[in-house]
Amino acid sequence: MRAIGLLLLLLCGLSPARAESLITSLSNHRVLINSNYTGTQIAVFGAIERDAQTVARATAYDVVVTVRGPRQFLTVREKERLGPIWINQDQQKFPTAPAYLNVLSSRPIEEITSEQLQARQKVGLSAIVNAPDFTLDRGGGADRPFREALARLKAQEGLYLQDERGVTFLTPDIFRASISLPATAPPGNYEVDVTLFADTVILARTQTHFELVKTGFEEQVGVIARDWSLAYGLATAAIALFCGWLASAIFRRD
Repeated sequence: MRAIGLLLLLLCGLSPARAESLITSLSNHRVLINSNYTGTQIAVFGAIERDAQTVARATAYDVVVTVRGPRQFLTVREKERLGPIWINQDQQKFPTAPAYLNVLSSRPIEEITSEQLQARQKVGLSAIVNAPDFTLDRGGGADRPFREALARLKAQEGLYLQDERGVTFLTPDIFRASISLPATAPPGNYEVDVTLFADTVILARTQTHFELVKTGFEEQVGVIARDWSLAYGLATAAIALFCGWLASAIFRRD
């Protein structure tokens, strides 16, 4: 038994330690949305650390930053024109699709790693959208047009983005990326995944997050609308009726 224990300790001592590690930081972990909010940018700073025994690599590092917004339930419908009207045909549901998705990389992802690793590790916008768990896989590629339509519609809204030069190396071991958040980005928790590559393989991975929250009058209205939905609806209808009556009274011609 002692011999087996010594052998295990020897094998553990001979196993390679992680050569590189990532240290990342965000310029802001909490973004406040008020009446003047028109969007913002959050900077991601990162440093690559090597242990004392690690020799510098012959090839340069690559970094991919993936930002996922709060999850939401989405339905994409196929429409067909029948004369002057449009009729809904087939549809596909996306129960946990991210409301915001942004992928930034130091160069095109096809040059960073293989297609197999992209699909397996969900690296890149296309790999994430086409992942089996992104929606119900109906087989035979029946869900693929709906995946592509969702990505296209979100891209038109500025919520699904991919920047192949979005990560800049300031030195061989220090990098920076800028996350653009449009005014239409929904409030909630945003996950930031930073992945380090070299020679097409993943060396290290780290995660952080930031929060997008409403503040001031907008936050109070949102809380009332969520927690007191019936009262909010009645109050909104009453205000609309009062404004209509007031306008007719002011501009009435006798």
